[in-house]
Amino acid sequence: MAYKSLLTIAGPDAGTRMAVDASATLALAMDAHLETLALGIDRSQLGYAYVGTGAVIMQVAMERAAEEAAAREKELRAALDAQGQDLRWSLDSAVCQLGALGELVGARARYSDLVVLPQPYGDGQGAEGEAVLEAALFDGSAPVLVLPESGLASAWPKRIVLAWNQGREAMVAARRALPFLKRAEQVVITVVDPSAYGPERSDPGGSLCQLLVRHGVRAEVSVLARTLPRVSDVLARQCQDIGAGMLVMGAYGHSRFREAILGGATRNMLESAEVPVFMAH
Repeated sequence: MAYKSLLTIAGPDAGTRMAVDASATLALAMDAHLETLALGIDRSQLGYAYVGTGAVIMQVAMERAAEEAAAREKELRAALDAQGQDLRWSLDSAVCQLGALGELVGARARYSDLVVLPQPYGDGQGAEGEAVLEAALFDGSAPVLVLPESGLASAWPKRIVLAWNQGREAMVAARRALPFLKRAEQVVITVVDPSAYGPERSDPGGSLCQLLVRHGVRAEVSVLARTLPRVSDVLARQCQDIGAGMLVMGAYGHSRFREAILGGATRNMLESAEVPVFMAH
């Protein structure tokens, strides 16, 4: 497996130039094509409008969304032109209502090997960033590489932390991340506070390590106690301790609603990640 079709999406949130730079670095290293999409989003809530004003509000909102898409397209084109002539890329723009964002992004992500997006939380980020990320993961069934504010240090990180909890999402992420894992010098399968009654109780992470080694991955297992309040904190410290350039993890083991209201490893990690996070569901 190789990543030959990459996608990055520019919405109203911050991080467009950084995402393009990182996507271009990856595309050149992987000999891949980079597709880019400029989004304009209609956020109008017609249910709260006075009777008879809906058509006017919709027209104004769509005009603003079209202007937004045009501005993002201009920004994307400038960032792409700055990458040099070796990069193969395409640029498109689209306008949609907020409720249709999942369908639009999902249709584009479905035909991409990897979607590259900026961190959806933090300064300058709105609700659209999270919606785009979830649309790529769930509607597009695509793996997503989420970039921290610092961007991408290397197309092929030398050390990678692979979060493992025996779950389906973690297994999907491990398989989808194989191109990165096979190029790394060290992959640390990190199991945090494993269950004493699970199927892997005698050898947590051992079966996954065996699978990856057979693929040529330089993998090892690290079993850690939950010495910090959140699993995401333990994983972040593990990344720091080994100098990891990427974290691979399954996305949303719980429902997205529960993650949003109560918090969870996925949301917590994305809020504070200092390294690129490779996610799949």
